[in-house]
This record gives sequence, C-alpha cells and structure tokens, in this order.
Amino acid sequence: MMRLMSLTAGFAASLLLLTAPADAQNTRMRVGVEGNYPPFSVIGPDGKLSGFDIDIANALCAEMKADCTLVQQEWDGMIPALNTRKFDMIVASMTITADRAKIVDFSDVYYDVPSRWIAKQGAFTEPTPDALKGKTIIVLRNSPRAKHAKEKYPDSRLLLVAKETDVYLELRAGRGDIALGSSVIAEGLFLKRPEGAGFATVGEPLRLKGDSDVGIAVRKGDTALRDRINAALRAIKEDGRYQQIAQRYFTFDVSGGNS
Repeated sequence: MMRLMSLTAGFAASLLLLTAPADAQNTRMRVGVEGNYPPFSVIGPDGKLSGFDIDIANALCAEMKADCTLVQQEWDGMIPALNTRKFDMIVASMTITADRAKIVDFSDVYYDVPSRWIAKQGAFTEPTPDALKGKTIIVLRNSPRAKHAKEKYPDSRLLLVAKETDVYLELRAGRGDIALGSSVIAEGLFLKRPEGAGFATVGEPLRLKGDSDVGIAVRKGDTALRDRINAALRAIKEDGRYQQIAQRYFTFDVSGGNS
C-alpha cells in the first residue's frame, strides 16, 4: 500500500512539473558580466562589481523575480561561455551585430552610445582616410569599430587592444596616432581626467551599424528568456527605474529610443 501511495505521489509530482509554467522553473539565473569596462562594469578594490550594466542586470532580475548570480567573464570568452552554459544571459555592453546574431539571440536595445575619434589636440582636422593614411589607429579588437577601421582605412595601421580602457592607455603612451572608442569611455575616463590633458575629440560622433545598439544576449533559440528580458526592460523603462539608473552615469539619453 505504501509503495502504491509513493508511486501515486511521484506521478502527481511529475504532472505538476510538466504543467508548471516555464517561468516558474527558471527563477535562478546566472548573468555574464565583464568588470573591465567602466562606467558600465568595474570590479572595485573590495572585489564587488558595479556600474551601469550591473545595475541594469540587477533591475531586470528584480523585475523578473529571478535569483541572479553575476558571473565575471573576460570579454573574448563571453559568447563561448554563454553557449557552454556557464551563464544564461550576457549583460556586458555587447553590440548587436549580424555575425553575433548568427550564434546568439539578442533582446531589444537597452542602450545606444556613439563612437568618437580621439587624438592630440590639433593633430587632425577630420578623421578622413587620406588624413589617417600611414597613421596608427588604436581600437578595441573584435568590435564593430575595429571592423569599420579595417574596412574604411585600408592604408592605416591598426593597433588592436583587449580592453576599451587600453585604447586610451595606448594613445597616451604614444603607441598610436588616433583612437576610435566609445564616446562615454573617452569622455568619462580619459578626456575629463588629468591623463587626458592635451587630447580632444576629432570630427563628429560616429554611429556605426552594429556599434551603438547594445543588447542582452541569450543562447540561440532561448526565446522564452529573451521575451522575459524584453518585458522586464519595458517595465523598468516605463516606471522610471531605467532612467534613475542611467542618470547615475550619463548626462544624456542612452535609452536607444526604446523607452
């Protein structure tokens, strides 16, 4: 009798699992973040993560009622780590590109920031291919900016670096003539600081296809999680939480026109 009751209870439990909403089975998530891209993500002296991406990730998890763990990951291994299930989504300032969209799915745009050229004051009037012929352009590798520089400036040399912050370290050290980087990083972490003295932006802000539209990546085909993220993103924009977070880091609208 006890054996029959155990089997019946087990069958009933199985039915509950089969009929439970998918969302109810996915309350624990791991979020891939980088930690080396201030003000979007940075690891403090105490080992804690902070920044715009971190705050957005936490806000989305709260809205989805998910118990999230942040997993720090070096940039070059971000997508492979997602696809080997080290984490469930990436909130790490990842631009939406056609190549990336072949191997991951993206949420709606959660921020949009243009690129800028930066060089020593007076070095260049405009960053045209002729003006940069024979010059060294410093740019983040594996980025839409690097692709743009390679395609549009064939007569220039490229110095490809591993981190966005390295773009400005190399420029200041004189290992390149001009840099192509994020307008936010260039302004906040270089031009407005003592180490940026004597440097300035060149030309107008540059909006590249696949450069300024930033999304949250999930594994290919994980439409349920992508839809949950999109719903949460809409919710935090509609009730003002997104704007409160953005105002801590930026003096201009970064919402990507999706508020």
